[in-house]
Amino acid sequence: MDYLVRKAQKGNDKAFLTLFQKYEQEVYKIAFIHVNNQNDALDVVQETAYRSFKSIKELKEPKYFKTWLIKIAINCSLDILRRRKNVVQLKPKFEELISGDVNEDIISEMTVQRLIQDLNEDEKGVIILRFYDDLTIKEVAETLNIPLGSVKTILYRALNKLRKKMKGDDINEQ
Repeated sequence: MDYLVRKAQKGNDKAFLTLFQKYEQEVYKIAFIHVNNQNDALDVVQETAYRSFKSIKELKEPKYFKTWLIKIAINCSLDILRRRKNVVQLKPKFEELISGDVNEDIISEMTVQRLIQDLNEDEKGVIILRFYDDLTIKEVAETLNIPLGSVKTILYRALNKLRKKMKGDDINEQ
């Protein structure tokens, strides 16, 4: 892995492509959870590939390639969300789109995604990295470049919000 990163840093396009393809699905998952739209998630993957290719020489530690790539993907996702704030989004009701014979796992996944969308950006980022990407709390702190104690606080707050929402309580916190 380190060898491929070093080759990519020296300008080897094939090495970079191999590296990026290894993590492309994870980048897409993180992007989709953030932007909640397939086309925007694909745009994030493309933009992540572009930005990472242009700046791979700046990566100091090859062993952190995945973390660095995920951070770029999160930043690209946030950029799209900022641009989208000026557009009114109409969310279709999932129940109308689904027939009566639906796998309960699909409904549960959609419910969890809907709940995550209601979190603020910091909370969403921590939850996604911790539970969807299986990073440790320390790795989440390094990826988001925030103190470990802050990650723990954000995680605790986000989990409490999700628990309350799952129980049906309304949360008016910001």
